[in-house]
Amino acid sequence: MKVAVITGASQGIGAGLVTAYRKLGYAVVANSRTIPASGDPDVLTVAGDLATPGVGAAVIERGLEEFGRIDTLVNNAGIFVAKPFTEYTDEDYEQITGVNLRGFFDITRRAIAAMLDGDGGHVVNITTSFATHAYSSVPSALASLTKGGLNSVTKSLATEYAARGIRVNAVAPGVIRTPMHPEETHEFLAALHPVGRLGEIDEIVDAVTYLETAKFVTGEVLHVDGGQQAGH
Repeated sequence: MKVAVITGASQGIGAGLVTAYRKLGYAVVANSRTIPASGDPDVLTVAGDLATPGVGAAVIERGLEEFGRIDTLVNNAGIFVAKPFTEYTDEDYEQITGVNLRGFFDITRRAIAAMLDGDGGHVVNITTSFATHAYSSVPSALASLTKGGLNSVTKSLATEYAARGIRVNAVAPGVIRTPMHPEETHEFLAALHPVGRLGEIDEIVDAVTYLETAKFVTGEVLHVDGGQQAGH
């Protein structure tokens, strides 16, 4: 049985990904800062804050101990804080870069090492359309700084490991209807997309599962953003 590791797995897109990978026949290692035990014996939940050095590697180790292999890593955990650039605090910077960059680095480094010892694998990074199409009405420089970096490293790692059986892709969502966005903000957020609505969780999940099965696709940043990156 193949094994997928999913971060930010307790709700929203992450929870949808756990369900989707189980349907694909994968065992799942599900990480979030807080996450209850699963009643499914093929879902191992591992609580831990990826911003803390060593936690990401420990999540992979737990997966290897439980299931013996790692085939896919979906870096879904992330923090998005929108505020004017000069109002970001040092604490904001540490929190956002801690999860979005340090967390990515720690868990992905260990996961790729495990994939190299096994049958290869697949890494999918969840980024944001705001990294390639900025809006004056949604100032979010730290999202662009961190998630833009993930878009770039997706291509770098895809090239580095293409000949060794490891694919690396990204999904760049628009604004998705999740618990992160209060109902009263939905009308404003919907208007940011040329199609005039928010994205749905299953639309991001479908994009990730497409990439999982698309064996000739690597280094791709797949925008699922209602047309945001095309213009507005």
